[in-house]
This record gives sequence, structure tokens and C-alpha cells, in this order.
Amino acid sequence: MTHYHAVVWLDHQKAKIIHFNADQAEAEKVAAHGPNHLIHNQHHEHQAGFRDGRKTPVDRHYYEAIVAALSDAKAWLVVGPGGAKQEFAKHVAEHAPGLKDRMVGVETADHPSDAQVVDHARRFFKAADRMRSQSA
Repeated sequence: MTHYHAVVWLDHQKAKIIHFNADQAEAEKVAAHGPNHLIHNQHHEHQAGFRDGRKTPVDRHYYEAIVAALSDAKAWLVVGPGGAKQEFAKHVAEHAPGLKDRMVGVETADHPSDAQVVDHARRFFKAADRMRSQSA
């Protein structure tokens, strides 16, 4: 089922994409598996997005998979705890500029449950939709 709205919660390791309307929500997950994916264990503790004190390159394949998962939605809200959400927004602007206008908002969110993400997105779009045309 295709929904007009979607919200994506992401960090550097995984993304949860949720397509929704007022009554339903469908979730899908995308994981970063590329060469830039960081492994965290008791021997190697790295800050997300950094390796050996240096910034790791953006995982383009990860962000492209997120864009593909969002492609049916006409309006996106992007949320997450760190810098991945801004990197994703920059990736969309540079590599999928025709989709950039679908990204209605980018906000900070720690680690909410899927239900909390959807609830927040529904409230966000209730307000945002009053300002936007849904004629696309």
C-alpha cells in the first residue's frame, strides 16, 4: 500500500522507514552493510561515523537504499539522534535533487519506539500539510 507520508528514523547503522496515513503504518528497515559500516564491540569503541579519530566517508549505498524505500511517498520527515540525518539530507540534495522537496523536515530524535516515531510524524504532518499543497 502506498501512503502520501513517510518518516525515516536513521543513524549510521540502520534506518526505519515508516509509510503511514491516519489509520495505518507500514515499516521497513534498511541496514548499512557497506565498507564504511562501523563495527562496535568491546575491543573497538568508535563514535558513530568516525574511525581511528577520522570521519568515515558517507555510505552512499546505504543512503541510496533509504531513498529507494522512501520513493513512493510524497512527503518525508527525517529524524535521528546524530549527524546521519544531515548527511542523508545532503546526499538527497546532491544525488537526488528531484526528490529534495519531498523532505519536509529534518529533526533530532533520540531512540523512540516505532509507535512514538509515527505519532510524532502524524502530528508534524498535521501542521505541515496545512502549509503545503498535496496535489503532486
